[in-house]
Amino acid sequence: MHPRTNTDRLHPVFCTIVPPHVLDKLSHSGDARLADPARRTLEADGLRRNRRRLTALAAAPVTPTAGAVPTKPHRTLYDCENGTSLPGTKVRDEGDKPTADASVNRAYAGLGATFELLLSAYGRSSIDGKGLPLSGSVHYGNEYNNAFFDGEQMVFGDGDGEIFLDFTVAIDVIAHELAHGLTQYTANLRYEGQSGALNESVSDVFGALVKQHSLGQSAEQADWLIGAGLLAPRVSGDALRSMKAPGTAYDDDVLGKDPQPASMEEYVETEEDNGGVHINSGIPNRAFYLLATALGGNAWERAGQIWFDVLTGGELTATADFAEFARLTVAAAGDRFGERGEKEAVLKAWSEVGVPTAE
Repeated sequence: MHPRTNTDRLHPVFCTIVPPHVLDKLSHSGDARLADPARRTLEADGLRRNRRRLTALAAAPVTPTAGAVPTKPHRTLYDCENGTSLPGTKVRDEGDKPTADASVNRAYAGLGATFELLLSAYGRSSIDGKGLPLSGSVHYGNEYNNAFFDGEQMVFGDGDGEIFLDFTVAIDVIAHELAHGLTQYTANLRYEGQSGALNESVSDVFGALVKQHSLGQSAEQADWLIGAGLLAPRVSGDALRSMKAPGTAYDDDVLGKDPQPASMEEYVETEEDNGGVHINSGIPNRAFYLLATALGGNAWERAGQIWFDVLTGGELTATADFAEFARLTVAAAGDRFGERGEKEAVLKAWSEVGVPTAE
């Protein structure tokens, strides 16, 4: 593999777990209890997204750090107290005992579980490989219906209680957002079109892997849902997304039907959501699910290792499309496992979702 060049200058992006199209649908509800929080969330996200674009223009080049690489996380949690000023009031530091606030404790545990998977499975110290401290803020905004990574830290809303619950309840949501930081420090995938959908999919993959790793689940035992437990009881659905069966996570009279495609035959052409980054991510998501279940055992050991190798290997371009990513996973499987069943399983998984792997 050639040296990484994409991170000479980082392009941090504002990434949310709930797609804009979901919030837009809610904002048009005739029920103010649903529409008002969604509108406020969309407005807050728009402001944060613009702020992130401005600060990204001044992003400093990445420089190596000296000294030993930490093997333990350094977590700091803050409470926004339903305001929008970040990071908020510090409420828990690394090594502190649990607080009386369950949101703080869940976020602390989720950050730790993500650090643990990266270190134990892939030998990587935090998302930057150098032990980057992990920060999170809870109770952001008033009935804020989202969680996001802004290029520097994690932020969690409480949800409106009608459609979404507290965004710290799902460990894969925490890991998903933090994995955007992993991508930022490695392949630095542009957040638009197919490269943006890959960015989202990589976060879903590592979100699922952190969840499975923390629960000790095999690929067969896992539910392959992203955000299970996040939807309020009134919602007809299981989660935000399904990696096993994209397009089936929810079908609700208020939220509508999950729009994710499961193959290239259903690929969605749209200018919304940066070219459908949250929608078309269903295609590489399903490819990963097919690979992981075909290989069996723990998904982070072989399927996850192949994805990690591509993300960190230095050959994936920042504007990669699905086909480029697929070709590199085939090559990575061959490099790490040789001409064994892993490479054939990768080829079959991409074939099933209609993504070509030949030059």
